[in-house]
Amino acid sequence: MELTGHHLIGDTTGAVGQETFQAQDPSSQAVLSPAFHEATVSEVGMALRLGQECFDTFRATTAENRAVFLEAIADEVMALGDALLERAHQETGLPMARLTGERGRAVNQAKLFAGLIREGSWVDARIDLALPDRQPLPKPDIRRMLAPIGPVVVFGASNFPLAISVVGTDTISALGAGCPVVVKGHPGHPGVCEMLGRAIQNAVKKCDLPPGVFSLLQGAGHELGVTLVQHPITQAVAFTGSLRGGRALFDVANARKEPIPFYAEMGSINPVFVLPGAAAERGASIAEQFVQSVGLGVGQFCTNPGMLIGLKSEFLDDLTQKTADAAEAAGPATMLHQGIAEAYNEGLDKIKSIEGVKTCGASSVASDAAKNQAACHIFEANLDTLFDHPELKEENFGPSSVILKADSAEQLEQAAEGLEGQLTATIHGTEDDLQKHGKLIRILERKVGRLIFNGFPTGIEVCPSMHHGGPYPAATHGFFTSIGTASILRFVRPLCYQNFPDAGLPVELRNKNERGILRLVDNAWTRDDIQ
Repeated sequence: MELTGHHLIGDTTGAVGQETFQAQDPSSQAVLSPAFHEATVSEVGMALRLGQECFDTFRATTAENRAVFLEAIADEVMALGDALLERAHQETGLPMARLTGERGRAVNQAKLFAGLIREGSWVDARIDLALPDRQPLPKPDIRRMLAPIGPVVVFGASNFPLAISVVGTDTISALGAGCPVVVKGHPGHPGVCEMLGRAIQNAVKKCDLPPGVFSLLQGAGHELGVTLVQHPITQAVAFTGSLRGGRALFDVANARKEPIPFYAEMGSINPVFVLPGAAAERGASIAEQFVQSVGLGVGQFCTNPGMLIGLKSEFLDDLTQKTADAAEAAGPATMLHQGIAEAYNEGLDKIKSIEGVKTCGASSVASDAAKNQAACHIFEANLDTLFDHPELKEENFGPSSVILKADSAEQLEQAAEGLEGQLTATIHGTEDDLQKHGKLIRILERKVGRLIFNGFPTGIEVCPSMHHGGPYPAATHGFFTSIGTASILRFVRPLCYQNFPDAGLPVELRNKNERGILRLVDNAWTRDDIQ
């Protein structure tokens, strides 16, 4: 596929703006062709108007049609072949094996949502039948289900160019719900964005859907994002990125005349608590897996553990030493782009400057700044240092972490209580540990979206029960997930019908349950028809 550097606005292309930018190979800093145009205000309006104009038509399509559409997107992504992976490797420096796996995740989640839409019970149909003879007043017929909200804006993420980008969960779940989507491509991998955008364009044509169902706008500046969030047609926004960027756009969304939902996933330090029994039984294994999790993807996952906390003991000391050994054996690797690499090194300097913190292990091979490489660093300190220097709780996006040693169980609880909202927390322990540290677990349940036992937070399973979110600042809406099938709930709202004739109702609420979905009828879950 020949890249054009143009926007994809419905079934047309756009390149009105004179300002351009280019992607860069992070491993060589070579500039990649072509130049990509910055989207203009007029192009934003054009894309969103197309989405608004086709919304009623798109949301009226059958569930089967939308499921077929999602499957067609998956097929079109695979049809891009290795050229997609090669461009992604050029633009991000991510290994081909990682990108191959990520493409599989993107394709499989599209098929997972197709199955969800096809089965249909996710619409949460609720029916309360009329009681005309009820005294003192008759009861009306009331029926409710979830309905799509309208055009959605999606921001592509830098660290998952295939699975949390143009064809990521945000786009797929919004389209599955019946919402047109306008994607702001990530400037770190605009070529990949164009290729994936054309795959969706092809699927739109093959499924004979209105062209305005999908648009892709490119831009490296902040202005495009603000314009998309502010536009009155935008009904919701999905964002994955930094706390600073997410919070700024969240404030824009709330400052609108008509505020809209802004679903941001903004990162986390994902603390790991190692309890005494686990440290004694398998400290060496925990140390090895911990460093693997810290360094996975060069530490560029929002779930990498940035902190390990345990009770002082000879076993924790041994775990710390083995962690240091594993860090020294870990070689440096290229980060996604120069800005991330520079921010990571600045973060390392900040941690090193804190009194009481020392480096206990670092990669024995120096990182190469010309290749935007990052090296693994593990620090250690007494837990008191965390209380004196809360900046240790700030995420340093990259392959570093801090081991903190507590004097007592009460200190562990104090540390947990002092945490801001997190995507995850991990507990390594035995059954006896769980009994003795029940208060710690109760505290963590209030602080996180996902609590992990005897594992590590990296490697998110895409499934119906996954929750990837958490209390602020991990996310702006802790009730919602950005991964898994429940993510579709971000782009729908309850719609209630009272005393409507059967023929005027959506098919999911009619007396005959044509789709065979699970419905709550007079407080009983059933798939039966209403007689």
